[in-house]
Amino acid sequence: MQCGFHLGSLDGYVSAMSKLKTKALYVCQQCGAQSVKWLGRCPSCGEWNTLVEEMVETAPRREFSLEAAAPTLLEQVSLDDTQRLRTGWGEFDRVLGGGIVPGSVVLVGGEPGIGKSTLLLSIAGALASVGKNVLYVSGEESLRQTKLRAARLGLAQAKIQLLAQTQLEIVVEAIKRVSADVVIADSIQVMETQFLGSAPGSIGQVRACAQELVRLAKETHTALFLVGHVTKEGYLAGPKVLEHLVDTVLHFEGEPSSGFRILRSSKNRFGATHELGVFHMTSEGLVQVENPSEFFLSDRKEAAPGCMVTVSLEASRPLLVEVQALTSPCGIGFPRRRTAGLDFNRLSMLLAVLERRAGFHQLAQQDVFVSSLGGVRLLEPAADLAVAIAIASSVRERPSRLRDAAIGEVGLTGEVRTVANIGQRLHEAKRLGFERCFLAAGRGLLEMDGMEVIPVHHVREAVARALE
Repeated sequence: MQCGFHLGSLDGYVSAMSKLKTKALYVCQQCGAQSVKWLGRCPSCGEWNTLVEEMVETAPRREFSLEAAAPTLLEQVSLDDTQRLRTGWGEFDRVLGGGIVPGSVVLVGGEPGIGKSTLLLSIAGALASVGKNVLYVSGEESLRQTKLRAARLGLAQAKIQLLAQTQLEIVVEAIKRVSADVVIADSIQVMETQFLGSAPGSIGQVRACAQELVRLAKETHTALFLVGHVTKEGYLAGPKVLEHLVDTVLHFEGEPSSGFRILRSSKNRFGATHELGVFHMTSEGLVQVENPSEFFLSDRKEAAPGCMVTVSLEASRPLLVEVQALTSPCGIGFPRRRTAGLDFNRLSMLLAVLERRAGFHQLAQQDVFVSSLGGVRLLEPAADLAVAIAIASSVRERPSRLRDAAIGEVGLTGEVRTVANIGQRLHEAKRLGFERCFLAAGRGLLEMDGMEVIPVHHVREAVARALE
């Protein structure tokens, strides 16, 4: 970043500041880039109005032991004490890769009011019930408010140690005193250290507090959960270095008006990424959904135009999701395209393929609305064929069979391509009673007893077979 000085480190910046006789540092809230002067647009990430002022203060130097500089042979590193902690919540343990790893740091983000505190307090109660020492640090609620939340969840008598505090130094001392197995900090944005004069939630405070808590977790072998706020765009607030510091990043998401909640991992050093856990918010708190495919499809009673089921693979879990499409003449003006749970650009491509390759020319003058039910985001191309059939079904007002499913990627020429792990997807569809499944024709086509597998080469052929 060209700012008049080479800012290789914070010490280099302080030296530069002594020449300018100022103690202000401007940091980008989006990417963490630094500048010695305010800029309207960040030269690093290109975002506007993201540079905020941070006051630079020199922190006291720590004493280091030279014994720590002695390296250890890889074969001498012991793994005997890395037994994962099982929470008793199968969906939560699945997303983490099989349980909580001692000494790991997990960042949990989500929209305000989505249920992050409810989820972690429930996990804390489950761990305390099996004898684990859990410290719940509440920076946004008082002890009384936390107690009221615990009472609603049926955890009024849980052996959870509570601390209502935002001062980092006090939190660190409490963690050392109680020797907790698991620490939950709710949230990292309200923590502050006395060595920085900026307000809580600023770039410097979030970075400094997170670094100190992560260092303590690694030294004491304590599992640490950090609750993070998100921006209006849905990204985790604070510097990007916050996500690099932690071992696992979890996103708790869902429609506020819907009872479905989805816990998704985007980073996991101890398990598969993009793993998914499904929960249902009730008046008594969160309830895990162990069979989400059956839960999402429980309301399907009869075939209707514009509906088709696909099998999405979320890390190691096959998930059956219903895709619904609605088309309507747009009248005056440009036709509208709206999506919920699907990529907008992917929908635009499928509409162009249906119009040019499958003969649906009327789509150019129709509004198109497509959504995936249950709040599940269909991000992989395996849902292309189901989306195309659902749109064609809505245009022709002709439903497919109730027990039909479609799995396949659609190319720009209209050809249907196969996707990975097709056997695992077919077994899940068969388990839930589906009778037909449309797949890409080609080598390695599987046959399933009790379910008809229909190979198709082109999206035009798939639409004709599904709506015949």
